[in-house]
Amino acid sequence: MKRELISTGSSFEEEIGYSRAVVQGDWIFVSGTTGYDYDTMTISDDIVVQTEQCLINIENTLEKANASLSDVVRVTYILPDASKFKRCWPILRKYFGDIKPAATMFSAVLADEKMKIEIQVTALKGK
Repeated sequence: MKRELISTGSSFEEEIGYSRAVVQGDWIFVSGTTGYDYDTMTISDDIVVQTEQCLINIENTLEKANASLSDVVRVTYILPDASKFKRCWPILRKYFGDIKPAATMFSAVLADEKMKIEIQVTALKGK
């Protein structure tokens, strides 16, 4: 089974030694993705804006793997402040409302205090 590595070209990926996503057969494993707008290399202070940008970034990564959000079967949300998760729900419903992947949310410190949410997904092509 062929393994494909997907990269954003970020030097961070090379420094740490990871891929934005790994495609193994029909499975796609997308690394934890934050709300940075990679076109401007900026991040909003608003968790809702960050949540939407996370999902846009994930959607772009899945497209590189010839997949889409509709292929997502598992999602993990990581927030430094779990009390703010409810603010994200309308955006999550917008992107996953009909897909309804299995989901987990937990609270943990993220790599940069500007980051208010990180999202990782697992997708299965053609589910």
